[in-house]
Amino acid sequence: QVQLVESGGGLVQAGGSLRLSCAASGGTFSNYAMGWFRQAPGKEREFVGTIDRRLGNTYYTNSVKGRFTISRDNAKNTEFLQMNSLKPEDTAVYYCAARASMSTTYDYWGQGTQVTVSS
Repeated sequence: QVQLVESGGGLVQAGGSLRLSCAASGGTFSNYAMGWFRQAPGKEREFVGTIDRRLGNTYYTNSVKGRFTISRDNAKNTEFLQMNSLKPEDTAVYYCAARASMSTTYDYWGQGTQVTVSS
């Protein structure tokens, strides 16, 4: 059983930056692809991006390409989401998630961290 804990959320002005962290425990971190999702008030949860288990290959939804960067440190069991040039529409609760190598869905989720971008 993998436990995920996000941190780093907060209030930032438009154009600013935040770095979210996702600390994992209870499993072999490098066995899991990791992802970030977000859910804005009144909206469905949406995919933000993902990073593979070991090579560091990433994929992002179009709305964050060029602004957000996902990375991971397998030695520290931590995933990161660097968010630059933040916009008010990035306001949401951000969740990290882990997907086992043979799974087609994300199996484990964190509790989320609030990101609020003021205009």
